Amino acid sequence: MTPNISASTASNKAEFYQDLELQIQGVTDGQRNWVTNLANSSALIYHGLRAVTEKPINWVGFYLLDPSVSSSNTATPKKEALILGPFQGKVACTNIDFGRGVCGTAAAEARTMLVKDVHEFPGHIACDAASNSEIVVPLILDGRVIGVLDLDCEVTEGFDEVDQAGLEVVAKYLVQACDWRGVI
Repeated sequence: MTPNISASTASNKAEFYQDLELQIQGVTDGQRNWVTNLANSSALIYHGLRAVTEKPINWVGFYLLDPSVSSSNTATPKKEALILGPFQGKVACTNIDFGRGVCGTAAAEARTMLVKDVHEFPGHIACDAASNSEIVVPLILDGRVIGVLDLDCEVTEGFDEVDQAGLEVVAKYLVQACDWRGVI
């Protein structure tokens, strides 16, 4: 049984992220399938953040390494790219090249991108015109980026360093909690 994250159980964001980590551990316990675990995790993050913050979170999801362009089986190597994975929110972009937009930059540089105003980010990809801030955390397995966790907010400065620290813990946990067959 998964406990409910609410303002009463998480009086601040740091507590929220501690509770979130426990909830994700709970829904992944005994389950190694990456699709299942990322789907449930995106729902927990999306609905949890919307419950504990006044900021309108409008998208939470994952982009994963596209095995069709990342495969070493092709004669001519193609540029690495991300494809849409499990998410909560409006319809989203489906393909993002490494180095393009916030997600592609986080993947190419293997580092978290905390963007307080997406309109100031060179090459930002506007999947949803309502998004004004974004945080993207790379999923790194054995030193290789296999995807990213992406969150959007409708206001500028929707995310901060507390979000970054909490989401980085979640991303590291999920990388270890899943079997990544089909992605890598």
